[in-house]
Amino acid sequence: MKSAGKSAGKPRKRGVRFAVLGTALALATAIVPAAAASGASGKSGHGTAKPTVVLVHGAWADGSSWNGVVRDLQHDGYTVDVPPNPLRGVAGDSAYLASYLSTVPGPIVLVGHSYGGFVISNAATGNANVKALVYVDAYLPAEGETLNALTARFPGSQVGPDALNFVPSAGGVVDAYVKPALFRGILANDLPAERAGELAATQRPIAASALNEPSGAPAWNTIPSWDVIGTADHALPAAAQQFMAKRAGATVTKLNASHLSMISHPNRVTDVIEDAAHHTAN
Repeated sequence: MKSAGKSAGKPRKRGVRFAVLGTALALATAIVPAAAASGASGKSGHGTAKPTVVLVHGAWADGSSWNGVVRDLQHDGYTVDVPPNPLRGVAGDSAYLASYLSTVPGPIVLVGHSYGGFVISNAATGNANVKALVYVDAYLPAEGETLNALTARFPGSQVGPDALNFVPSAGGVVDAYVKPALFRGILANDLPAERAGELAATQRPIAASALNEPSGAPAWNTIPSWDVIGTADHALPAAAQQFMAKRAGATVTKLNASHLSMISHPNRVTDVIEDAAHHTAN
């Protein structure tokens, strides 16, 4: 494994179009082939189509948690999909994502945050279009492992029954929410209090039963993986993330970040996703 990553404040290029009246036709002739060889037409530097990046959110979040990463990836010419994660259980959520992935043409880079790591690890199994897995402050479960067991395997997690509110839902399901007063300290400790408050208020619950549902055969056994580890993560201890990443043979990037590193460091997370995408073209 190796650590990688660029500065969070790196500039992102913006294209500028120049038109010269007397030479428009000549410029068009020269520019079109060059654009086709570069990323201007959704192609990578290797002359192959860029993969679609599919981003999967975790528990106590929704697709908007990826907004900064989506912005950067789209600017760089990637097609990005952010399907909803139902947060009802490992098997059902994974089946939904697997069905969604079957509609995505061409190569895919599949990215999961937190509990989303369970979902991508199961949903990608057997899908030949998924060329890379990227985990962001996420679980990389082996077969039979559960979210609760992995969280407790190493000390340091602040997620536990006392940190959660349990709300009965339809069909006998009990939803689990992070208590708003504890949300920032557990999940968003490197974000401003106002932003953490917004995230706490808009969090989506996970079915409590999902926390003890075992994982199936993991796709990381056969698909190359990358992992962003937040060393200031108070939800999933960095030691647990490191253990899982090493077991999976993932390429590791460590950030001084909370459990929500894709919000606090979107450029750095984007760099890792694009590194994975570039490797799919080799």
